[in-house]
Amino acid sequence: MIQRRKTRQVQVGNVPIGGDAPVSVQSMTSCYTHDIDTCVAEINKLHTAGADIVRVAVPERKDTEALKEILAQVKGSGVPIVADVHFHFQRAMEAIEAGVHKIRLNPGNINDRNHVEKIIDACKERRIPIRIGVNEGSIIERNDKQKRLKELSGLFSDSKHGHLLAIMITKLEEYLDIFYNRNFHDITISAKSIDPLLTIDAYQEISKRFDHPLHLGVTHAGPRETGTIRSVVPLGHLLAQGIGDTIRLSYANDPIYEVQDGLELLYILNLRPRVGAELIGCPTCGRIQVDLFTLIQNVRKALQKEITLPIKVAVMGCIVNGPGECEGADVAIFAGSHRGIIYVQGQKVANVPESEILDRILEETRKFQTKVQRGQTKLGQKLVEVAPL
Repeated sequence: MIQRRKTRQVQVGNVPIGGDAPVSVQSMTSCYTHDIDTCVAEINKLHTAGADIVRVAVPERKDTEALKEILAQVKGSGVPIVADVHFHFQRAMEAIEAGVHKIRLNPGNINDRNHVEKIIDACKERRIPIRIGVNEGSIIERNDKQKRLKELSGLFSDSKHGHLLAIMITKLEEYLDIFYNRNFHDITISAKSIDPLLTIDAYQEISKRFDHPLHLGVTHAGPRETGTIRSVVPLGHLLAQGIGDTIRLSYANDPIYEVQDGLELLYILNLRPRVGAELIGCPTCGRIQVDLFTLIQNVRKALQKEITLPIKVAVMGCIVNGPGECEGADVAIFAGSHRGIIYVQGQKVANVPESEILDRILEETRKFQTKVQRGQTKLGQKLVEVAPL
């Protein structure tokens, strides 16, 4: 099991972040916040998909004016809403007044100390946490911090990104001083970059220096096709080290994919209990004699609709790896010449033609789920040794 870094806990609505709370998954709406109906629909869609927290942009007054109605409409789901504030501190004050559950501030965009203190005091009064996001793209060098930058750049001389990392740490220290002076500690921190290696370096260094919960992410990751790798590599690396309390995979796509992929990352690292079936499929080769690609996609879609328990389902294309995977799965199939042999808990239950494979494997998975729910069997329990026919 991964030994997670100990952090102080903050409360975002009904979702705890840090401490012994599970790693949470966040996403952000892609619509205009002032379009209330569309915004509410997207928030609900993301929450239904598994998002623990949803962030909305509030660049204009009409966006913060819409927040009260949005919060009222999503109140029943319990999903906390975060106001993403840039440049205009007044938007933060309006969002706080509307009742949002968290504020996100960027030190590079709101650095007037008087404005920041007003936001802090308003959040402190209402017990609203604040995320400080020192993203690479918006931090700036300050002349009065040159000595500190020089010191840190020397410390990070072994890092490819030493000077930039020094700027990020300096800006974070400068901003945190304002919060500490106001005796405000309900803080989460993010230090995102488009560069996965800088992201790793930044979060590792911040985790050594501060005990605040960390929000992990790679900014501007791109479309899902490439953004998945750009995001999962650094986030998986950090999470495996126990670093990170909440995550967002930022795609230039429908944000529903951010939630799905973020959850899957936590599932495979055993940082969250899986909800729904786990599908294992072989990569295929010249030995397959069924339409495995289509079969796997059809099985995946059907499992998402009907199966709620973390049942491990394996779909294998031939007898080379099929028997072993069948033994390791709750429900499994390995295919032969336009046929499929289906196993449940390592015991063969059917040998059917290709046209019947999908219906039969779903039938067996449904039956297995019912048996588990009734306490008649357990997940991962094997009855017999599997042998190929």
